[in-house]
Amino acid sequence: LILAWMGLEINTMAIIPLMAQQHHPRATEATTKYFLTQATAAAMILFASTMNAWTMGDWNINQISHPLATTTVTLALALKIGLAPMHFWLPEVLQGLSLTTGLVLSTWQKLAPFALILQISQNTNPALLTTLGVMSALVGGWGGLNQTQLRKLLAYSSIAHLGWMIIILQFMPALTLLNLTIYITMTSTMFLSLKIMASTKINSLALAWPKTPTLTTLIMLSLLSLGGLPPLTGFMPKWLILQELTKQDLPITATIMAMSALLSLFFYLR
Repeated sequence: LILAWMGLEINTMAIIPLMAQQHHPRATEATTKYFLTQATAAAMILFASTMNAWTMGDWNINQISHPLATTTVTLALALKIGLAPMHFWLPEVLQGLSLTTGLVLSTWQKLAPFALILQISQNTNPALLTTLGVMSALVGGWGGLNQTQLRKLLAYSSIAHLGWMIIILQFMPALTLLNLTIYITMTSTMFLSLKIMASTKINSLALAWPKTPTLTTLIMLSLLSLGGLPPLTGFMPKWLILQELTKQDLPITATIMAMSALLSLFFYLR
């Protein structure tokens, strides 16, 4: 656990210079917000692991068994990746960054916390994971509705996708990994395409068709795939997750998740 904490701290410290590259008040504000949330989450992880070692006498991640410790670590990791209700920093931070750094924040920075979440998921309270998952899917859908900034839209899309990954974690970790891989691929496509077109607002996308028809088509397909529209790739993990949730006798949860996907799909279509 100490090594995991150390890795997360190094990870945070390494992206800070990238975020503060542009000498602009927005970039500085985003960097500060990111640093504070990540430092808080890392401190919570250290606190929980110390508490677990104190009560159980063990520093091993797989042996983390004290209920308070597992809950604290789960919440700290949720804060690290931006799951609702600890998501408030993510849209603000992403909005203040360049598209390249935004890409790193949305993809690469999620891997380390996810590796830890996967390792402790079997010891975590299932109700907590389900609540985080459902809330993130709903917040990701609702939050993106009246946004015109593409980076904020992608941040809310990130929150919604993380919700889908967390909800299935306790039943089928392999599905979570599949979802994460597909999400990273699609988000990279989006960020890189937007970078080529140098567009950060919805209205600048409206002028893109005469200039780059091929790239605009690709962006449209990527967005619909992110929304989970069949027959595109993004539909597959959602379908499998809904199927698994119904197998686990959670039809109401599955219905709420499907409805939240509709909210997301609405703003992707727009």
